[in-house]
Amino acid sequence: MPQSLDDALTEVRDMILAPGLTRAVAAGKRRGQTPSVVRAEVRPVTLKSGPRLQIVTNDGSRPFTRNVAPGSPELDELLAEPFGNWHVESSTGTLQLRVTKKGDAQVHRSAAVAAPAPGAHDRAKQWLLDPGDPLFEVIGGNAAKRRQVDAFLRSLAAALPSELPSPLRVVDLGCGNAYLTFAAYRYLTGRGAKVQVVGVDVREDQRVRNTEVAERLGCAADVTFVAGTIEDAVVPFEPDLVLALHACDTATDQALARAVGWNAEWVLAAPCCHHDIAAQLKGRPAPAPFGELTRHAIMRERFADVLTDSLRAALLRQRGYKVEVVEFIDSAHTPRNLLLRARKSTTPPTEAQRAEYEALTSQWGVTPALEKMLLS
Repeated sequence: MPQSLDDALTEVRDMILAPGLTRAVAAGKRRGQTPSVVRAEVRPVTLKSGPRLQIVTNDGSRPFTRNVAPGSPELDELLAEPFGNWHVESSTGTLQLRVTKKGDAQVHRSAAVAAPAPGAHDRAKQWLLDPGDPLFEVIGGNAAKRRQVDAFLRSLAAALPSELPSPLRVVDLGCGNAYLTFAAYRYLTGRGAKVQVVGVDVREDQRVRNTEVAERLGCAADVTFVAGTIEDAVVPFEPDLVLALHACDTATDQALARAVGWNAEWVLAAPCCHHDIAAQLKGRPAPAPFGELTRHAIMRERFADVLTDSLRAALLRQRGYKVEVVEFIDSAHTPRNLLLRARKSTTPPTEAQRAEYEALTSQWGVTPALEKMLLS
């Protein structure tokens, strides 16, 4: 049965303000009327100043984010917009409101569905960061990007302890568009830590753009950006966690050296291209009996990739880190899918590890960039 639109919107408002809200989405338009934005989404967030409602509206060209107090005029103004549909999800159930051509409200309510029992089939994928998070509205949220973000966060989760230090200080070196910077912040704060993040990129326009994104997401107080090189950028603290994802060639070495210099507790680095060692291999014959490994250019390049990251891992071990080299996402999504995942260890390096490193570099006649940076 249709019901009064005012009564239905009051029910929507009450559900948004009640504990347990997941999200509320408004879209579409009523007959003969057009709302000022094409879509709006409301989610609960917790800031230093307390609980807030995050309202993300999209005018068709770009999203706009603001955080408001529950019961604020901004929420009532949004409810007054002539949207044709409202969809509200909470821990208690779901409400769907559709405005008919006559201006009446058709409301469908459903109770919350219990989580499937362990071992049940056809369970929904458990994302570490909700694919509907406003983050993806701002940075762009296609399926491929969401998969990459989720894969990265799973590697991050595997590196960190179950109880995070608070505050947790993070630096992302060579952050680029910073979508993983923001994803890490979202995930870590969701685990209850007070998180401070600094993103570093050499381009000033990226700093400006990323700062604007942080403001739209309501996290500019905790997520800041500086323009500068990986080696020289001024960071306001010594981080606990250092990220360096797809920094090109020796920029990865610069990031690892900076992390070691900071004595960072955790380091996650996904290397990109590997020109430095490849160039050194090209200039000399391979030791016997390994000539076939470097005879052909394509084989030499691939071998250089493996050798470069093996030597990086060895150098980190010599500096007191426990290192894992893992594939953080399937190669179908990106061929640069290797991740060096390191954490500080109380176990000192052994003489055997040092001897193995010396033998490997001497035999192949190479000097890794990271070795020179750590000695400088």
